[in-house]
Amino acid sequence: MPARRSRKLTALAATGVAPLALTVLSGTPAAAHGTLGDPVSRVAACYAEGAESPTSAACKAAVAAGGPQALYDWNGIRDGEAAGKHQENIPDGKLCSGGADEFKGMDLARDDWPATKVSAGSYTFKYKVTAPHKGTFNLYMTKQGYDPSKPLAWSDLDLEHPVATKTDPAAEGGYYTFSGTLPDRSGRQLIYGIWQRSDSPEAFYSCSDVTYGGSAAGSSAPAASAEPSAPSDEQIAEDADKSTVDHSGMDMGGDATHEPAESQPPAPAAADANSPAAQGGSENLAETGGDSATPYIAIGGAAALAIGAAGLFASVRRRAMTGGRHGR
Repeated sequence: MPARRSRKLTALAATGVAPLALTVLSGTPAAAHGTLGDPVSRVAACYAEGAESPTSAACKAAVAAGGPQALYDWNGIRDGEAAGKHQENIPDGKLCSGGADEFKGMDLARDDWPATKVSAGSYTFKYKVTAPHKGTFNLYMTKQGYDPSKPLAWSDLDLEHPVATKTDPAAEGGYYTFSGTLPDRSGRQLIYGIWQRSDSPEAFYSCSDVTYGGSAAGSSAPAASAEPSAPSDEQIAEDADKSTVDHSGMDMGGDATHEPAESQPPAPAAADANSPAAQGGSENLAETGGDSATPYIAIGGAAALAIGAAGLFASVRRRAMTGGRHGR
């Protein structure tokens, strides 16, 4: 084989390996998204009322403060770099928005947010998910004496006693479903949800307003408000093109299931051990097959691929040139 032809083959190999390497590098896990569906979160309740023209006073105020796009993006209240550092990253007064300016309307201090009626005892929580991934859910109730007319602070939450903690629940029918126990409270309260992914630093946040029947001595009765409902799958599908949040992986009509946690190989989670989201333990590999080391594995694989291909074609070129000399 002439040397010039051999050089062309080597160049083609190099140009072919580069796109392949980029393809390998881009194979990282997709983002997960969701919010509490029961009890219904603020953003989900307001979106169910209609993003452009909600009916309740609180949701109207939220749209006036942050615009309707926040409601179309109902499943995107998140911190992509949380890594369990929720209290460090999210300041008091911005818990319901996750510190994101787009969702600032969710942080409005009001006592008339649409609220789900609850009572003390066992409760089945449902978390609406549009891209299932493994991780840990921690739900916290406000302490007795919580004042909804003041901005929500971390100190308002009973962080030492989560009302529910669940790692890697199965997603069925578009929901993660798990059990918990609501404590004795009275009046208006709030449940704060943290979903910390175990395959990524990303975490999702939600605020669900609830009311207990009756009033304890010295406490005010809950303000009257609409009974909230979660958005329907039909509404979500119809408005999907108006959302800026990825809905990939969402199965509207069936079960968004994944394999049981015990069938997955373990992988360490990148989270602060002292953070609320780390309390339940989240040390399982993502169902996508990726973890925090995935980008580095991809880089190493791509580099090995490039080196191997270059060596192969160099060897071909040497044989071609040797054969040419022997034939003269």
